[in-house]
Amino acid sequence: MSAKEVSVDYLSVGANRKTAVADWSSTGLLAFGADVNIALWRPALYPPKGIESILSGHTEAVKAVLFLPEDEKDEVSYIVSGSDDKTLLFWKSTQDRQKFEAIQTSSEHTAPVNCVTAVRVDDHPAKWIVATGAADATVKIWSFQNDQVQLLQSIKTAPKFFPLTLSMGIIDGDVLILAAAGTRETVQILTANLTSPTIDFGVQATLYGHEGWVRSLSFTKETSEKGSDLLLASASQDKYIRIWRVHQGKELPALATSGSDPLSGAFLPGKSPSNKAYRLKVAGRDFSVTFEALLLGHEDWIYSARWHTHADGKLQLLSTSADNSLAIWEADPTSGIWVSMARLGEISREKGATTATGSTGGFWTGLWSSDGNSVACLGRTGSWRRWEYDAKSDTWKPCVAVTGHTKAVTGITWSKGGGYLLSTSSDQTSRLHTKWTASSANTWHEMSRPQIHGYDLNCIDTLGGSQFVSGADEKLMRVFSKPKAVATLLSRLAGFGNENVQDMPDAANMPVLGLSNKAIDRVDDDQEIQPIDDRDRDAMDPASIVKKSYLEIEHPPFEETLSRHTLWPETEKLYGHGYEISCLAASHDGKLIASACKASSTNHAVIRLFETERWTEIRPPLVAHSLTTTRLRFSSDDNYLLSVGRDRQWAVFERNPDEAALYTLLQLNPKGHSRMILDAAWAPSQSPLFATAGRDKQVRVWSSQRSENGQIQFSQTTALPCPGSVTSVDFLPVDVHGQFILAVGTEAGKISICLVSDDGTAVTELQSPAEYEP
Repeated sequence: MSAKEVSVDYLSVGANRKTAVADWSSTGLLAFGADVNIALWRPALYPPKGIESILSGHTEAVKAVLFLPEDEKDEVSYIVSGSDDKTLLFWKSTQDRQKFEAIQTSSEHTAPVNCVTAVRVDDHPAKWIVATGAADATVKIWSFQNDQVQLLQSIKTAPKFFPLTLSMGIIDGDVLILAAAGTRETVQILTANLTSPTIDFGVQATLYGHEGWVRSLSFTKETSEKGSDLLLASASQDKYIRIWRVHQGKELPALATSGSDPLSGAFLPGKSPSNKAYRLKVAGRDFSVTFEALLLGHEDWIYSARWHTHADGKLQLLSTSADNSLAIWEADPTSGIWVSMARLGEISREKGATTATGSTGGFWTGLWSSDGNSVACLGRTGSWRRWEYDAKSDTWKPCVAVTGHTKAVTGITWSKGGGYLLSTSSDQTSRLHTKWTASSANTWHEMSRPQIHGYDLNCIDTLGGSQFVSGADEKLMRVFSKPKAVATLLSRLAGFGNENVQDMPDAANMPVLGLSNKAIDRVDDDQEIQPIDDRDRDAMDPASIVKKSYLEIEHPPFEETLSRHTLWPETEKLYGHGYEISCLAASHDGKLIASACKASSTNHAVIRLFETERWTEIRPPLVAHSLTTTRLRFSSDDNYLLSVGRDRQWAVFERNPDEAALYTLLQLNPKGHSRMILDAAWAPSQSPLFATAGRDKQVRVWSSQRSENGQIQFSQTTALPCPGSVTSVDFLPVDVHGQFILAVGTEAGKISICLVSDDGTAVTELQSPAEYEP
């Protein structure tokens, strides 16, 4: 097996919900923070291929990602990223801009980095001037040239606020202007002279008008002509966008001289200042900042506003809001009044879309493609949505984007036939991933979100092609069955699933005040949907009613469909455990479920067995461990059940030949590892053989032998030392030329492929596929 035979086929991860977390480059690459990593995605590729690679370097959540401004002549691209780990990382592209490597790290900030902005200054010793804002209440100015970063200035915010957004521009050729805002209702304007020996920003003006924290700032040139004014858009939690004009000269622009803000008293609550001019003086030259326009239309906090200048010179502004909508604004050519030309998203159709605080829902950031014909936005689920402009119909059409878990993935399992992969996570969702075979690309996508829960989900296993069981922090397990709508979708898009759909429920949704997915009938598209009664515990959210056309689609579902219309109905609940479910396993014949919960004593560290015909528990439970069981595994023939735990023990239970549902303890090894055991797996061998993985940086292989009385006993035959704690192991379910393929995963994220001999006496590490990016 050579390195070329192992490659990454599918990457799925959700984005961090921050305004500055993503950027879309002029080369068509979109980068976004995904937990501690940066994910790279090319949205315009067709057929869509999803995330192409992951950049690892930060140790805590990434909050800010920016491509340094590029020129057509540039042969490389650069990314700047900031994180909760208080560091800045500078990344440089390699291999025709397909891959990136970290080249510089800065730890000058003393708190999480919230935002970053940059301008390109070709006629200056520094090629790029970069500004960063952090929760240490400072803005830091950097130069970046020849792959070297240098701190030029550190500015403490006064009066003190935490910068959440920055934007920088150049006016009159050599004057840098920086706008900074965050946890105050004002926008600070700082300027610096590029011609001076040192770049030294100073606060020149404080813009008043907003009545909530300012979440986003964006500078642009009004026209491409020399001496053009700059426009600054500021988006706030007060539900308004303000546009400001930066003008050169002592004379004010025409609109500012005509009087005070005509909208200030009519539309804004409370006091609002008149349109005073803010005077700036830089390098002996005069500039002014004046209020230009107030954009009204969003119904909740506005998280982001971004300018785009089209090839024909048309200027548009993209805004995203907690009201679940995205708006595209432009100035009317006749009157100059800014109007919303397009409104995308859900426009408060969903109950609860506008929250009391606006802090949990909506779209967190919006991005333009370099040609302005596509927009992408990040929603509260961590998934992306994308639209492309169709000039013929003058409409914005939705496109397939990327989705993924936003917190740790706690369990994965293949369906019994291997047709799809189920994953579950601490983000309280279960997701179904499979290959889109109906397209020419055969690419992987999330096709269903069977479970959206109110507790963190910890484990999952399939009970056949159309059923699965999951365990969560709520002390019980839930069993779900595939609905007809999802079965027909998977059949059409992925080409599998010949179940008898007649016996399936149509679809599922969840009561507004509940946790259990209820089976429902799909409704006709023209059927009127009644508003809900908040006093009814079984009331269904009208937005989650499944219409017949919703899943009759020829492409992977969009995020709004995934999150509402691909739920699976719940068919059973399994009780018995006293604490949070830690692990579960289904037998290969689907007739038994074994489960365990978090435990600190023998009383709770039992393993419970449930039969799936009547969904009853088989008593008594199996006793072996004294602390939490971390993994349960049935052997391929279901004759043995293996358990491992935090008490460093492993136990093997043997099935009763006369009563298939009964298991008895065959062997207990109280010293299986020197530290807790985190995972285990059976090899597909004739004589039983399994591997265990531990915090002691060891993978141990245990082979079976028959004693004189004919009873099987397991003993360690070999071990593989690893560079870090081993958190996961699994065998390929078929042997290869009489040997077994073992995958080993460590806490540091390294995955190794190993070869294990048929008798378990030798294990050889072949390679680390994680080192070979796609």
